[in-house]
Amino acid sequence: MPKRILVTGADGQLGSELRVLSEQTDQFNFTFIDRADADLADTAQIGRFFDGKTFDVIINCAAYTAVDKAESEPEMANAINHRAVETLAHIAKAKGISLVHISTDYVFDGSNYKPYTENEPTNPQGVYGQTKLDGEEAMRAINPPRSAIIRTSWVYSEFGSNFVKTMLRLGRERDELGVIFDQIGTPTYARDLARVILDILPLLESEGTEVYHYSNEGVCSWYDFAKAIFELAGVGCTVNPIETKAYPTPATRPHYSLLNKAKIKSDFELKIPYWRDSLNSCLEKLGETH
Repeated sequence: MPKRILVTGADGQLGSELRVLSEQTDQFNFTFIDRADADLADTAQIGRFFDGKTFDVIINCAAYTAVDKAESEPEMANAINHRAVETLAHIAKAKGISLVHISTDYVFDGSNYKPYTENEPTNPQGVYGQTKLDGEEAMRAINPPRSAIIRTSWVYSEFGSNFVKTMLRLGRERDELGVIFDQIGTPTYARDLARVILDILPLLESEGTEVYHYSNEGVCSWYDFAKAIFELAGVGCTVNPIETKAYPTPATRPHYSLLNKAKIKSDFELKIPYWRDSLNSCLEKLGETH
């Protein structure tokens, strides 16, 4: 019998990519829910949703991801990024369900000089990162079996709003753009992450919850990322490098958030695509390559 998988945050980037992949496999039996089905800001509603339902795996893609807005809406960010995860972890433990929860590079402060491993000290610099870390810590304390926290970074896809789609729009509206060059990380194509999640599900055998890092391979700045988008899509807009201080935002972003992926590659024998190759795949799906 195929594993029964519940995907929360079904209309987000990762949830949407999982839905695409769900149509290409009969290995799993999927249920997709969004806020209309169960408001994750309401822990009682989460509990009621599970009454009389049985799942083998929960993939929690739901999150409050408005990084700057979180600074002025800490209660809402905490409800979704922390309390909802805590509730899902309790349900998973009580019912023997595997929980795969998606977290973020924002749990780090960005002061490293080499890629962050899963065991390095966290030090979030804003409400978003703090609430995501609080969710992680709640899940690890409850410790549901055969479960995983996957931290990722710079997510984009052909769905929803993201840096790639914003750059394509602005690049066609303007002759030149200033893009930050002093924040370093790795883009992550949500399709690749979705595929990895489905690949590792049958292999999750830990007694509790493991933390993993996943992004595409390679390294770049937002400036490099924008340059690659325009180059691959044939957009003639000039990109100028600017410093973070020239583009102030309510939330502080990590200047360096490279994730070390050795653990997830070793545990599951993964080969991870290079970020430019995945960007090209996404642009092809958007009909944007030339």
